[in-house]
Amino acid sequence: MIKMVIFISGRGSNMEALIRATQEGILKGIAEPVLVFSNQPEAMGLTLAQALGVPTFSLDAQGMKRTAYDQKVIEILKDYAFDYLILAGYMRILSSEFIRNFPQKIINIHPADTRLHQGLHAYEWAFQNQMSETKVTVHYVNEGVDTGQIIAQTSVDLSGAQTLDEVEQRGLAIEHQFYAQTLKELFLNNN
Repeated sequence: MIKMVIFISGRGSNMEALIRATQEGILKGIAEPVLVFSNQPEAMGLTLAQALGVPTFSLDAQGMKRTAYDQKVIEILKDYAFDYLILAGYMRILSSEFIRNFPQKIINIHPADTRLHQGLHAYEWAFQNQMSETKVTVHYVNEGVDTGQIIAQTSVDLSGAQTLDEVEQRGLAIEHQFYAQTLKELFLNNN
């Protein structure tokens, strides 16, 4: 059984989809979440994770330098045995030191083709550029921002989308299925 730590910063919709996939979906019997961690103690996703029976931990990042904060997180993670660290809406850039501690073990989902758009506001970028489709990318995390090795990509049909909210809803619907499917294939192929 693959053990996952899931990192979030907000409402945790991708986290919820992954937890549900381990409990009743395509990741059942393959993976299990051992911790949901957040840099935002008030993140709605923490309450949701607890309701789904997953332990949580939060450490407020406010006022801390990136390296010092990440060192504290590394210490926290030593109490948990896990195979992969899954970013699901974690809105902090990880330090090089943190990434070097978990080589090829940190995975992220990004709502764009990472070769075309890195960083924040990817659905807004797609909407403003009136793109008829965008991509969702699952990738390993390296020391750049959304520049790690691509694991898998899928398309999001944006044709006819009239609002940014519609673009985001279409994208999230794809993300929630695609992340679990990609992780299932990765976990089965690497074990």
